[in-house]
Amino acid sequence: MSMMNKLQINRSPAAEKKLQSYPDEVKVKLAHLRSLILETAQETDTIKVVEETLKWGELSYLVKKGSTIRIDWKPSTPGQYALYFKCTSKLVPTFKEVFGNTFSYENNRAIVFPMQDIIPIPEVKSCIRLALCYHTLKHIPRLGM
Repeated sequence: MSMMNKLQINRSPAAEKKLQSYPDEVKVKLAHLRSLILETAQETDTIKVVEETLKWGELSYLVKKGSTIRIDWKPSTPGQYALYFKCTSKLVPTFKEVFGNTFSYENNRAIVFPMQDIIPIPEVKSCIRLALCYHTLKHIPRLGM
């Protein structure tokens, strides 16, 4: 029987305020992505602390040895929301190679979700896990996938 990792979440007041600022429909979608990020961190033994803050005005998640994950919705594209990754990393190119058209992408920086779609949870969590462990995987072809 495996024990769940004890995860410490350091949440800035600005992050909570930002989440509450979204329209209700968006808040639900972003809260779901947030819960998937935290759940994936919880399931990853090497992660003990998650910093939840704002970067570039977007909800951001940082862990030791990981690459920053951001989530956001923009009024200029109201029909979608996204999971953002560092555009210079190998993350999104790897997701494209492994998951192909399972997702829609914004260049090498994001997975974009249409508001009405149900997101594929196992695949999204795989992407999140790779970002959370990025600096231990970046030297491995296809990030070990």
